[in-house]
Amino acid sequence: MLKLIGVETFYGKIKALHGVSLEVLEGQLVCILGANGAGKSTILKTVSGIAEAEYGSIEFDGQRIERMDADDIVRLGMSHVPENRHVFPELTVRENLQMGGFLITNGTTFSSRLEEVYSRFPVLKERDRQLAGTLSGGEQQMLAIGRALMLKPKLLLLDEPSLGLSPILVSEIFETIKDLHRSGVTILLVEQNVNQALQIADYGYVLTSGKILLSGTYEELKKEDRVKEMYLGEGKYVRRSRLWGT
Repeated sequence: MLKLIGVETFYGKIKALHGVSLEVLEGQLVCILGANGAGKSTILKTVSGIAEAEYGSIEFDGQRIERMDADDIVRLGMSHVPENRHVFPELTVRENLQMGGFLITNGTTFSSRLEEVYSRFPVLKERDRQLAGTLSGGEQQMLAIGRALMLKPKLLLLDEPSLGLSPILVSEIFETIKDLHRSGVTILLVEQNVNQALQIADYGYVLTSGKILLSGTYEELKKEDRVKEMYLGEGKYVRRSRLWGT
């Protein structure tokens, strides 16, 4: 479904990604994990065409996309839920979802997609005419995900969906992600909460300073000494880390 080989991305003269290679198979939920500033969001921005890869290749659903515009990548079947949600605060819930379904030209299809989102997130149906900026943080995250689902994407990119939410809402969001995965949606998830993320993922990549440090399943990564030192609080670098929900 998605394959990155030797991808390097720059912000001006600063190299943000250093030869990143990773793969997401169809139907998988894959996590990218790491501390703030590691380059996690940059990977998603590069994949979705918001940032441009200077070197390397990106293949999505059998097609090279590293030089494509973001809107063309969306048309291929990729939806990106950015960090901090970025809903349109002055538009209603329904209008935000309409923005998400901007490529849908058939009214029946649009209505069907809208009902699917409302079925998945009943609170959004209750808030149908409410301005998005007045929703709670958790409701805005649901709206951002629902907006991305309007186009029934082949690949869903989720950037820090639990950021800034209370523990109860974090659990709800992760249950939503689990449910999406079970329904067959292929997901590339960026997260700092390593325990929560890897427990629902098929595979994970640990990123540090723009480089892939390690990769593996939840159990494989928890056994790695470097992961224990950097994220589990069992080594010389840190005593505790919220990356693992501790």
